[in-house]
Amino acid sequence: MAIDWIGFAYAALLAVGGVVGYTRKGSKISLAAGLTFGSVSGYGAYCVTRDPRNVKISLFTAFLLTIIMGMRFKRSKKLMPAGLVACLSLLMILRLVFMLL
Repeated sequence: MAIDWIGFAYAALLAVGGVVGYTRKGSKISLAAGLTFGSVSGYGAYCVTRDPRNVKISLFTAFLLTIIMGMRFKRSKKLMPAGLVACLSLLMILRLVFMLL
C-alpha cells in the first residue's frame, strides 16, 4: 500500500493557506474554507492510500476548487491565492485521472 504523499501535501497546502489568509488579512472565510477543503482533501488522500482506485473524494474536492478559484482568478486577475490554488487543483485532477488509467 503506497501512501499518497502528493495528496496529503496538497491537503496540507490548502489548510496552511487558509491559516495564512486568516493571519495576514483576518479572513475568517479563508480560514474556514482552507481548513474544510484541507480536511476533505486529506480524507481523500487517505482513501487513495487505502485503495488507489478510490479517487472520488479527492477528485470532487479538486474539481470544486478548480471551478471556484478559477472563477475568482478570472475576476480578480490575481495569481495569489486564486490562480495558484486553481492551477494546483487542476494538476491534482490530471494526476487523479491518470491514476485511474
